[in-house]
Amino acid sequence: MKVIGVNGSPRVEGNTQLLIEKIFGELEAEGIETELIQLGGKNIRGCTACGNCFRNKDKTCIVKNDIFNEVFSKLCESDGIIFGSPTYFTDVSTEIKALIDRTGYVAVANGGLLRHKVGVAAIAVRRGGGIHAFDTINHLFQMSQMYLVGSTYWNLGFGSNKGDVMDDSEGLANMVDIGKSMAYLLKKLNS
Repeated sequence: MKVIGVNGSPRVEGNTQLLIEKIFGELEAEGIETELIQLGGKNIRGCTACGNCFRNKDKTCIVKNDIFNEVFSKLCESDGIIFGSPTYFTDVSTEIKALIDRTGYVAVANGGLLRHKVGVAAIAVRRGGGIHAFDTINHLFQMSQMYLVGSTYWNLGFGSNKGDVMDDSEGLANMVDIGKSMAYLLKKLNS
């Protein structure tokens, strides 16, 4: 089993990545392979609404000059997906939004390529707006017929500066719980 975690933050090793790694720790303890993909600093653009994915049905986006197809291929091969994002103006980063839009379109155009995968949203937030960002990611997962993993509270970690989420004990406890629940569900689905 393998879980792909996508860090939609432009900050490498920032709060969003720390939350994803906290979830990874629990998955790895259960023998589940993990891989982190960093979108920040990479070229990824939004959907052009050209519709070629519906015409071509080749499990790719016609836009070839960015990292989307490489990332999408890994998502399709995985058993579980974690999308992490910081909260920017009460929503996800532009990087993760571009991935969400194109992933949704190409997956649907090719017969539901994410169906029955396990999905987790992990949100870093300074103060407010994190629930909307959380919902944005979960909308993709729900529309893709994925199984969502929750925790004892919202999948949020609070902090503004790089590393601040490590002081949010409740947020970190939620990430540990999410990791355990994700591992449990993946094992049940693969037994």
